[in-house]
Amino acid sequence: MAFLQLDKVDKTFFSKDTFSEAIKDISFSVEEGEFVSLIGPSGCGKTTLLSLISGLILPTRGSVQLDGKEIKKPTPETGYMLQQDYLFPWMTIEDNITLGLKTMGKLTKDSKEHALYLLEEMGLGDKLKEYPTQLSGGMRQRVALVRMLSTDPKLLLLDEPFSALDFQTKLKLEDLVFSTIKEHQKTAILVTHDIGEAIAMSDRVVLLGHSPGEVQRIFNIPEDIRSKLPFETRNHPTYNERFQEVWKELESLEK
Repeated sequence: MAFLQLDKVDKTFFSKDTFSEAIKDISFSVEEGEFVSLIGPSGCGKTTLLSLISGLILPTRGSVQLDGKEIKKPTPETGYMLQQDYLFPWMTIEDNITLGLKTMGKLTKDSKEHALYLLEEMGLGDKLKEYPTQLSGGMRQRVALVRMLSTDPKLLLLDEPFSALDFQTKLKLEDLVFSTIKEHQKTAILVTHDIGEAIAMSDRVVLLGHSPGEVQRIFNIPEDIRSKLPFETRNHPTYNERFQEVWKELESLEK
């Protein structure tokens, strides 16, 4: 069985007088250590899908299984990284990155040392006693990544974590996040509107159609591209060909 398995998943939101189908009949799997991106038109249910995988909401129909167990509530095995870093401004960087460990009752000398090691890996080891307002946007996102990785989740969910950054910072952070995830052999799912980002970071790209979101097509990224850092991939001779293939499919959904 695949590490993550979605089987015929629907999600309908109900109000007093109406209902709205967000996603419909979603089935796909993700293997352990794989990096998969979700793309599609605005409102197609990408973030809803992440919320279902995280256990924050439950499907109306179908099942979501992680490592052979059905997801029915949030679990420590899943980490979530959002567009906003959501660091607590009144807490130091050291306190922010160990907060998850504290709330889960996992803060020990060893786990704290591991969190500090990750922060050092991110080039922020000298920022321990500083506060989020003293850091740039890219730095804060690196801190958010450390906070997520410090609890050692099996699955990482990334909801447009680079979209609020300037382009140069975004490219640098893509490389850093990609290499960190691969080094720590994590499984990751990225939601993005950026086709180039999806191609550059992923093993596969899942394209969802208009609401209710359904899987329209899954693109397999060739080994000669996905083995490189995202910045190198963007400069690869076949990158533009892959970009146009995904772009045309996405454009066809808009017509």
